[in-house]
Amino acid sequence: MSLEQHFDAAFATALALKEKQIQQNYRPIIGIHKWFARRPGTIFRNLLLAEFNGREPLDTSYWRTHQLQGVIADPFMGGGTPVVEANRLGFSVIGADVNPMAHWIVRQSLSPLDLEAFEAAAAIVVVDTERQLADLYRTRCLDCGKSADVKYFLWVKTESCPACGTANDLFPGYLLAEAERHPRHVVVCAECGALNEYDEQPTQKRPARCSSCRASVSVEGPAQRQQIECRQCGQGYRYPQPRLLSQPPAHRLWALEYFCERCKPNHQGRFFKAPDPRDLARVRKASKLLAASPSLTIPTDAIPNGDETARLHRWGYRFYRDMFNARQLLGLGTLLDRVRQVPDASVRHALLTVFSDCLRYQNMLCRYDTYALKCQDIFSVHGFPVGLVQCENNLLGIPAVGSGSFRHFVEKYLRAKRYCTTPFETRQNGGRKETVRIEGERIGADLVDQPPAPDRREAWLVAGPATQPVLAPNSLDGVFTDPPYFDNVQYAELMDFCYVWLRLGLQDDFAAFRKTTTRTSEELTGNTTLGRGLDHFTVGLSAVFRHYAAALKPGAPFVFTYHHNVPAVYAPLVVAILDAGLDCTATLPAAAEMSASLHIAGTGSSVLDSVFVCRDNGSRRSSANVAVCLAHDLELLQPEMPRLSEGDLRCLAAGHLARVAVNRLHPVWNPDAPLVERLARARETLLLLTRDQSIEHHILRLVGQLATSQPHGKEARIAKAV
Repeated sequence: MSLEQHFDAAFATALALKEKQIQQNYRPIIGIHKWFARRPGTIFRNLLLAEFNGREPLDTSYWRTHQLQGVIADPFMGGGTPVVEANRLGFSVIGADVNPMAHWIVRQSLSPLDLEAFEAAAAIVVVDTERQLADLYRTRCLDCGKSADVKYFLWVKTESCPACGTANDLFPGYLLAEAERHPRHVVVCAECGALNEYDEQPTQKRPARCSSCRASVSVEGPAQRQQIECRQCGQGYRYPQPRLLSQPPAHRLWALEYFCERCKPNHQGRFFKAPDPRDLARVRKASKLLAASPSLTIPTDAIPNGDETARLHRWGYRFYRDMFNARQLLGLGTLLDRVRQVPDASVRHALLTVFSDCLRYQNMLCRYDTYALKCQDIFSVHGFPVGLVQCENNLLGIPAVGSGSFRHFVEKYLRAKRYCTTPFETRQNGGRKETVRIEGERIGADLVDQPPAPDRREAWLVAGPATQPVLAPNSLDGVFTDPPYFDNVQYAELMDFCYVWLRLGLQDDFAAFRKTTTRTSEELTGNTTLGRGLDHFTVGLSAVFRHYAAALKPGAPFVFTYHHNVPAVYAPLVVAILDAGLDCTATLPAAAEMSASLHIAGTGSSVLDSVFVCRDNGSRRSSANVAVCLAHDLELLQPEMPRLSEGDLRCLAAGHLARVAVNRLHPVWNPDAPLVERLARARETLLLLTRDQSIEHHILRLVGQLATSQPHGKEARIAKAV
């Protein structure tokens, strides 16, 4: 029962909160490729050490080298956090995921790579591609009149008036840049398109004059709540118009951010300009070159309907290629064809992975951050947000300038693989951070296609359903995983965006990439479009839990994280745990998210997870009094998280209720009863516990207690800034 006794929630949470602020600095391994909702690696390192490193306190054992042995499994490996952390500590690992993109990401994380050969090949690919495309990413500098590199092209959606046919810009606002990382506010003139700079943001009540045409300028745009008024005839209409949805939306280039190396030493702020005739000619040139290059490797796949892709269809995106403009398609096709020519397989696979990941910043759903003045990843939220103003990134990028280009992603990949060779931790030393090298640990494994030996640091990675690997009884020392949270993230719908491109480079080498989509009926996410409801989720979760629990050694832990504020949502978990013959010995609090993350900001969602610890022998359990457990969690976490929210409390309370429900039902549970009965029993028990333990009353009391203990005045401003 080591984990239940030795896990230091306060220590682990302090590390996890720091990691989630700048995860790529604490765990550069995530630079291999994007995956969604990755849990902090620091949490799983702490969990594994608490279980397998005896009585040594975590705050000392965490910072030193370990060479542990055994086999750890993750049936929902996703981006691979538990697998990678277990491998780094010396374990052999088994990982499975039904999504081939997840399998590929973990495979690339653990596979060896000649970094010098990779870096040299990447440089050649960039030079060869740049030779063909460089002119398309150049502009004339307004200061010196010479050629300069474009960082970002800014586009606005347009839609024709149904009454007079005039094309109207769908600007929600005319602000290009805030006076934060640029000396002044930059606002485009609605009349002539000139870019103006002001000390104060002009508004409709207090407009400014355009420096070019003297028209009134304000930040408010005409496109609001899917309605716009035609600038020509005054007719109001809604957008997007259903009659136009057989094709993707039209866009107009309206601004550029560029970089002039010659002028930068004497130039304040960023370089902005409205497009000139040569810039517009380059747009036309890209379209002509694309039309003249029919053999370029570009996906032709249609976008299937789905819970997330439905919004793409509402805007007329019917094919994945519709999400890119002509210059992007030309550039990406040219770059992909060049990468496919790299002879060394491991280097080619690495470069294809880089190509796939950088697609997130090379499409016409990216937006421009007016505060940070940079391109936003299409997946900055876990969906397909269709904005009205788009940001086209420089494909290959400017060395040491900007972000999101192929060059930058090559550097990110290199940093990730260097971290695999010499992993480190980051420790707070007073007000400063220090890097702690963990000499002797590494990330890497011999990839095998059978159960791994516990003492050989092997990895058996399966691209298929979690129940596919045949596991012998008493073969697993532990299961550590982060299962899907029902319909929280539509993994397959989102990852298909990268997959349809990546498969063009991998389908000849890997059977998992010969399918046209990562979607499968075996994916354990709720999906209304595909008719996958709570029953499907529960049956699948139960089958996976049974499969892996049957392979655990006696008393070995089955550990997973979960995150939701509503107790009833935990019913499938209760069923799955009990069906597997497990009892829940503890639910531990752990930080999982950053409150500023775009996909949860302002939602009231918790930044905490409940860590469920389950075993086949639950004779020693945590308290059944949820109020006592919540108060204990609060006491542990508040020094590290002084701004705990109501959502945090509700998430922790729901986890404790689920644990107590498992404890109560375990002695009388019948795993062979019909599913409807098992789910109903779990729901009923959760509801009864919620009522009988007056959970709502206790949460509101603790919320009031937190409110009185929050920092005020100067302290509050400092806390907010931090």
